[in-house]
Amino acid sequence: MTNLKHGDEYIVFYTGGPYDGRNDRRISTDGSWDTELTVLVALDGKETQVVYNNPESHSVGDQVQVTYTFDPTAGEALEDPDERVSEQ
Repeated sequence: MTNLKHGDEYIVFYTGGPYDGRNDRRISTDGSWDTELTVLVALDGKETQVVYNNPESHSVGDQVQVTYTFDPTAGEALEDPDERVSEQ
């Protein structure tokens, strides 16, 4: 297990979903990392909340890196591109 202290920074990597390949920096508020992240994404002008969970962590030198995986069953449903109606 990777150790963090209150106030330590860790790097977040997102896998799958609309944030796939993105990363973020977060601060530990309790000596650990979040078990789940809810992020707000804008798709075609509509904001949707999606969930990333199942964190896996490892250390690279003094840096803690945590990878979160997209959970399509949690959060709000993403609109299927084939069902979108374009206004003309």
